[in-house]
Amino acid sequence: MRIVSQFKTARRIVRDLLRSRRNRILLAERLAGETPPAPGSIEIAVYFADTRVNLYQIRQWYAPLAELAREHPVAIISRSPGTMMTLLDEAPIPAVYLRKVTDLEKFVAQQPLRIVFYVNQNTKNFQMFRYGRMWHVFINHGESDKMYMTTNQYKAYDYAFVAGQAARDRLARKLWSYDVEHRTLEIGRPQADHFAGETPYTPDDRTVVLYAPTWEGDRPAAAYGSIASHGEALVDALLATGRHRVIYRPHPRSGVVSRDYRDANRRIIAALERANAADPAAQHVHDTGSALGWQLAAADVAITDISAMVYDRLATGKPIIIARPASPEAEIDESGYLSDCEWLRAEDAAQVVPAIDRVLTSTEAHEKLTLWVTRYFGDTTPGAATARFHAAVDTLYAEWQRVAEQHASDPITSESNPFDDEDDEDEAPTGD
Repeated sequence: MRIVSQFKTARRIVRDLLRSRRNRILLAERLAGETPPAPGSIEIAVYFADTRVNLYQIRQWYAPLAELAREHPVAIISRSPGTMMTLLDEAPIPAVYLRKVTDLEKFVAQQPLRIVFYVNQNTKNFQMFRYGRMWHVFINHGESDKMYMTTNQYKAYDYAFVAGQAARDRLARKLWSYDVEHRTLEIGRPQADHFAGETPYTPDDRTVVLYAPTWEGDRPAAAYGSIASHGEALVDALLATGRHRVIYRPHPRSGVVSRDYRDANRRIIAALERANAADPAAQHVHDTGSALGWQLAAADVAITDISAMVYDRLATGKPIIIARPASPEAEIDESGYLSDCEWLRAEDAAQVVPAIDRVLTSTEAHEKLTLWVTRYFGDTTPGAATARFHAAVDTLYAEWQRVAEQHASDPITSESNPFDDEDDEDEAPTGD
């Protein structure tokens, strides 16, 4: 069995390397017809060194970044050929492909960067951190109470943009000697100001339920996914009523680790297809689209796992139910919203309909939800979060100017690293 496993691994590596090489050839042809940003034209960069499988992390920032670009020139830095191909097709702001570290150095030397944003903790972020004379700012790819939100990696950044007071409290509890007051700026959820997209069904009197589970996780402490434990039972219960419409939006990585999880995901998709075939008016949706927004706005109730989707939904102020992890090893931070949320346990998944009816009609549930929305996101009036996002950027611009004047006489020295791989070859993991 070990030999078979090693053979499969070797085959996957070879396949992925060939895919990456093919992507580089295609990208070179594509870039020949593109005009890169002119030297001296970019002040804010979004550094995204990841592959296509994690594009969802930056897609949710497209609309806020496009809005910001009206005031400050913004570009996305990509280090992956497959990712860059996709960015050229869909990103609303310029993207630049900097595969080699020397390419990165040249870009930094040519552009008057003030701020570099990061949406994840990719290890290649460290290659960008070396450059001074700019602020490195973690903006993350969502708000949540997962352990990811309080890793010590926050200290690597000059600043972090966070959603609200709940995030600051979480960081203050977890990170030793971290100056939360100085190094975090509250911006709310600017993505919520741009929720858009047409619903792929004709609205009627059915109750629309968004079920948006996360993936199974790569370690026991992060086993938050509910597809295998809750998913089939709750979807079957909703399909059986004839008065609910299901929008099923599984995490893009669902099933990459666990075959059981992957198989359960496939059975749910098949169940939706059978239900639509039996009753075309039901118009249940298996949503795999890149756009996130219409689902959150259209759903009367959302059922999510412990993930950023909890807080994307919370920002709308509409009812939400959380699937409690079946794994006893999953870490749950119950000091915040999860201490007072509407839980759905695996053994109760088949009884999801009464739970939905209650959160839709209960005054107590509504008042509790409003309290937590304010704590996590502050003012959720349309446009308020965008204004705070832009204000935070302006604050850092002013701080950059102040510090730049202090160091105006400093000599400009090289920030290159002689130990970096000159070619910086892509590892070409599966998905790129």
